[in-house]
Amino acid sequence: MPPEEPQIHESAQGPRAIPAGGRVAPTPRPVPGPRPAAPARPGRPGPARPTPGQRAPRDTAPAKPGPQSAPAAAAAPPAAAAAATTPQIQLIPAPPEGALDAAEEAVDLLFESGRAPGEVLVITTGEPHPWAAHELSFGEAAYWSQHDAGDDVFYVDAAAADRAQPRPVVVVAVNGGTDAAAGQALPLALKRAGALLIVCGDPQRINSVLGAGV
Repeated sequence: MPPEEPQIHESAQGPRAIPAGGRVAPTPRPVPGPRPAAPARPGRPGPARPTPGQRAPRDTAPAKPGPQSAPAAAAAPPAAAAAATTPQIQLIPAPPEGALDAAEEAVDLLFESGRAPGEVLVITTGEPHPWAAHELSFGEAAYWSQHDAGDDVFYVDAAAADRAQPRPVVVVAVNGGTDAAAGQALPLALKRAGALLIVCGDPQRINSVLGAGV
């Protein structure tokens, strides 16, 4: 039997999980399941993590072609296609001083679920992530060249997030900063997220900004 999937899900049906009234329902901080540790992120400060073993592919029986298979595959309803492009939104409640730590935990869980580092973008609204501050000390060209390489998690300040390209998963740490910074970061993150947007911060403030900006 395949291992259980972690609690950060990307398979929600329909539009993003926002209750009536346009407010995001708080999501409890996910708890990692019994999965191997995440791989080390190149250039990220801290101890290296052991590389997990490869996940065994699920056994699937080969599909038997039938006379109606081709027409059925071509008849994808427009509503389903539109829903597939709408990212799911998850909120992890955290105070400003703990939002960055919550974002790091979410990133680790994404790795454990099989996400590659290059699929994740992290945006901060307050103090920059230590990795970003370190890499920027070598100059903007070197910093953005790592973004363009696309083989690692990229951390960016909200003020410069408009330069970042879309990625399947975007994590926003509302770790301080002004309401204007959060108001800029959250709608932008929603546009950059291909499948999942995770927001870590104060639920009341996040709902207020999302309600006004999305």
